Amino acid sequence: MSTTQRFDVSATFGVKAPRGLEIEGYADETHPNVPPLQPYVFRRGLNAVLAFLRDAGGDALLLTGPTGAGKTSLIRQVAARLYWPVQEVTCHGRLEFADLLGGFQLLQGETRFVHGPLALAAREGHLLVLNEIDLMDPAELAGLNDIVEGAPLAIAQNGGEVIRPHRKFRVVATGNSAGSGDHTGLYQGVLRQNLAFLDRFRVLQVGYPDPESELSLLAQQVPDLPAEIARKLVVVANEVRRLFLGEQGADGLPAETGELTVTLSTRTLVRWARLTVTFKGAPNALAYALDHALTARAAAEERTAIHRIAADVLGPLWSTHA
Repeated sequence: MSTTQRFDVSATFGVKAPRGLEIEGYADETHPNVPPLQPYVFRRGLNAVLAFLRDAGGDALLLTGPTGAGKTSLIRQVAARLYWPVQEVTCHGRLEFADLLGGFQLLQGETRFVHGPLALAAREGHLLVLNEIDLMDPAELAGLNDIVEGAPLAIAQNGGEVIRPHRKFRVVATGNSAGSGDHTGLYQGVLRQNLAFLDRFRVLQVGYPDPESELSLLAQQVPDLPAEIARKLVVVANEVRRLFLGEQGADGLPAETGELTVTLSTRTLVRWARLTVTFKGAPNALAYALDHALTARAAAEERTAIHRIAADVLGPLWSTHA
């Protein structure tokens, strides 16, 4: 059985926390399924994730929010700091529950049963992370109901093997909807999920980071970007998001579709910053980098609108070398 250890919350995550507050993680930082450690600014929502990891109480955890807000990266970077191995799956319309259990494969001339991500996570005490869960058939997801609540996992395909879930096994899902379907028309393929399945989840809304958090993230991930430009890129990003999300703003999913159908997510913001540094010798590097990072895939009128926002915010910087 894997060795565990205690982590001080404040020191591990770089946040303010009561003195002596700890959480249990693993001791083996070399495990191949521990996500790579990357710069990350933890924000609101960390407490909910840590509380879930500390005691799931028969629940799974669903992180929902707009694209690129950092739902998956939040879980990965928490796991990376706690040395908690992760079995990560990107869901899609043709993924079946049996794929999560495993199947027979030809190995070294023999047909053997190879355990899938769910079976491995349950047996070894890993996190099972199901990304884009609202793209998967709800009838297939119903197979998770019992094991989320702690019931043994029976694998009929492997001679009726029974796996009793490890005490540190957790199921985490991410999705752009909260399981009730996409009301905006922006996320193609999203399916309305079964109410009985959703009833087994705690739900955490993940919005875009506040400006100071994004500035800190840019400073860590793109240290060669001048601070003045970084501040203005964050302003542009937030204005584009406002037009994308509509009146509700960045705290959650919009009630109605906004004026734009593309958004400048945190992921895209970092990409824009990196490309600006990469193309710093080119004329109008900021515009060139923005095209590569986002607007080349936008409709012509939306590209024009986003570039106009950037030009207004960046002023003389927009048409000069970055």
